[in-house]
Amino acid sequence: MFGIVHYEAFLLTAIMLNLIPGTDTMYIISRSIAQGRRAGIQSVFGILTGSLIHTLLAAFGLSMLLAQSLLLFTIVKILGVAYLVYLGVRMFLTKEPLSMDRAATQHANTEKVYWQGVLTSLTNPKVALFFIAFLPQFVSTSDAGALPFLLLGLTFTVTGGIWCSIIALFASFATAKLRSNPKISVVLNKLTGVVFIGMGLNLLRAKATP
Repeated sequence: MFGIVHYEAFLLTAIMLNLIPGTDTMYIISRSIAQGRRAGIQSVFGILTGSLIHTLLAAFGLSMLLAQSLLLFTIVKILGVAYLVYLGVRMFLTKEPLSMDRAATQHANTEKVYWQGVLTSLTNPKVALFFIAFLPQFVSTSDAGALPFLLLGLTFTVTGGIWCSIIALFASFATAKLRSNPKISVVLNKLTGVVFIGMGLNLLRAKATP
């Protein structure tokens, strides 16, 4: 079907893989806990946008450049590390609660969270390597076109989006009362900052091997 083999096995595997927490999941959880439902959902949209871009890169062979070039891989990795650490330090040093309940700042803040989610995904070279290592296993050897990659990537993104949305809603709902307390809200921001810094340092361990 459209150059795809064992689609059912891919769908099951994609769901199982999405259940395993990674950098993207931690970003969504952290935003949801610190800033609430709107920020959590926007972070999901941002991560999903990054996933779709990774799908396009894998479909048209551009991700192979990342896997084959140690220099390019290192540059992307360092950018990802620097960006996550920057976000972490910024949140850790913030003394004001980043509440999403204020109408005057709501739209601007959630838009920032969206674009930060996109960049978090795009500057994670492990995501690109995952796509070029995982998707080809379910593409027919007689079909070298982009369509099967696009369909598989879209499937992975949709299943991931459903799961991540559930996580965002649950995390924001479970911590709603904590965020209503300004002092605790500041603490949540600092903890989120520590998580971001930890994700950035963990990204240093990524290697240019699918």
